[in-house]
Amino acid sequence: MISQRYRQLQETAEEAVRQAIRYGADEADAVLLSENEFHTNTRNGEVEVIKQAGKKSLGLRVIIDHRSAIASTSDFSLSTVESLSQEAIAAARQTSADSFLCLPERALYRDLDLTERWVDAEGLNIPGDQKIALAAAADKAARDLDPRIQNSEGGSFTSSESVWCYANSHGYSGTFPHSLFSLSAIPVAVQDGMMERDYWFSASCFLKKLRSPREVGEVAARRALRRLGARKISSCEAPVIFDCVTASSVMQHVCEALNGCAIYRKASFLADRLGESIASRAVNLIDDPTLAEGLGSRPFDAEGLPTNPAPLVRQGKLESYLLDSYSARKLGLRTTTSATRTVSGGPVPGPSNFYLKPGEATPQQLIASVGRGLYVTELIGFGVNLVSGDFSQGAAGVWIEAGELAYPVEEITIGGNLSGMLQSIDAIANDLEFLAPVSSPTFKISHMTISGR
Repeated sequence: MISQRYRQLQETAEEAVRQAIRYGADEADAVLLSENEFHTNTRNGEVEVIKQAGKKSLGLRVIIDHRSAIASTSDFSLSTVESLSQEAIAAARQTSADSFLCLPERALYRDLDLTERWVDAEGLNIPGDQKIALAAAADKAARDLDPRIQNSEGGSFTSSESVWCYANSHGYSGTFPHSLFSLSAIPVAVQDGMMERDYWFSASCFLKKLRSPREVGEVAARRALRRLGARKISSCEAPVIFDCVTASSVMQHVCEALNGCAIYRKASFLADRLGESIASRAVNLIDDPTLAEGLGSRPFDAEGLPTNPAPLVRQGKLESYLLDSYSARKLGLRTTTSATRTVSGGPVPGPSNFYLKPGEATPQQLIASVGRGLYVTELIGFGVNLVSGDFSQGAAGVWIEAGELAYPVEEITIGGNLSGMLQSIDAIANDLEFLAPVSSPTFKISHMTISGR
């Protein structure tokens, strides 16, 4: 059961919908978001930043004759909610009609068992000095690993609680709270007058599931040290391994190309390709909002529909796009209950826990399989065209010789096409860790163009 504190927030969303219908809306839905966050950053044993902040906001969408408008406020008083409803209705009457614009079908809704399973109340309530100590310990672990770690941009710790409420004129309403914790370190390594920085972090819905400060700090330090003495290389074509961080960045672009909005606008290289093999058989892409400890897990989407796992690519074959009800109607398909929404915006499809299914090999085994190639640890800049799939980004990493990491490299560009890159993924590692809405294990692409000196 949802606690009384959360129930009061849900009732505010329900009241906004009642007022919208009272003042003439055909349909309406409301979202309410309440957030509380603590953040600290420490550097070289000193606290640099402490921030504790809370905010709440209500967004109301009204639909009249397939015309829609959205209004939002941070004032939850009845008089403001009434005014909000009237303002939204007046604005909707000035917009253009869209025959695809309406709430999801009533039959798609069902009552859910809305427990507080994504909230770590104990973790949220630890004292502030303990939170500061976690950040300081991560920073210290990085600085203590090697004498070449001579500076730092600090260690950071963040904890937050968000409460998301939804209500609509079909009579459905629901609330789910969610906690999030993160811990990071950004050390600076120095050698022969050259400085390199890198980072590492951990994130979880539960404080006890975070990596230890020592592990976060030491991984960050090793990543910074690995960059020292970087060389330039000649242009070539070779296998490329993306580590789990850069692999997630590549998959972010694929996720955007699978978004229903991009598909119906013909702004994606994956438009009109349902049922086709778009990747190697090693590739399985899934968006799963039901994961027990996923950062983007949710019992219902931003239209109040109960969520389910969405297999998007299975053994290389494109089976579905990420869809909310609007994009599904535009494409003649069924929603994947992937609606996301800001308080001041309408529903759009988006990821929850989108990931590339891991393989069985370790990252070290992928590296050992490459005679000469590139291990990418950083992608730089913007160079991806989702319409054509063309991919070109600055990169840094480590050169591979005879199956071993040989020396760091920088000032290179890797290029290809996302369509060809997906087809050329021939090995996937087992190091998947959910650190963002889009996550990926390390993977290897059999060949890409590497532009150097």
